[in-house]
Amino acid sequence: MPAKKRIRFDATAILEVLGRHRVECIVIGGAAAYLQGSPFPTDDVDITPRLDRDNYARLCAALTELDAKVRAEKTDPLPFRHDTASLMGVSVWNLTTKFGNLDITTMPAGTTGFDDLRRDALTITLGGAEIAVASLADVVRSKGAAGRDKDQRALPVLRELLAEQTQADAEARRRNR
Repeated sequence: MPAKKRIRFDATAILEVLGRHRVECIVIGGAAAYLQGSPFPTDDVDITPRLDRDNYARLCAALTELDAKVRAEKTDPLPFRHDTASLMGVSVWNLTTKFGNLDITTMPAGTTGFDDLRRDALTITLGGAEIAVASLADVVRSKGAAGRDKDQRALPVLRELLAEQTQADAEARRRNR
């Protein structure tokens, strides 16, 4: 069996394409934590898109530009023929793109999806596009609910980072009174 081809991971490039196509989504998981100071690098971008036909049409176009394929564990990626309806018909996609892995989930563990995550999401500017990023509290909530070993190992550090963030926010509010 031939070895899988390695792709250089470029989260910024993935997010720029999504932003350029105006895909409404929340960056979740390790990428969201890393963007907020987590010391744990990630090798994929996880997103939760807004569940709307027009948004999924934009996501479909972005995935075409990203040359998305279905990620396979032991073989090269599999072809990925998709349209708006097929994307909307599945709640989790594990894909690889020309810039690295992209996972799409409509209902991350411990959340009720896009609207739930949007309430406390941060907005960052990346490559001229505004990108919504799940709050660190929501990342901690989701990773805790997922219960995976890798999440359990990261949670103590993420909770400490969240406590520091919460304390800094409280101090800033006191200074601005």
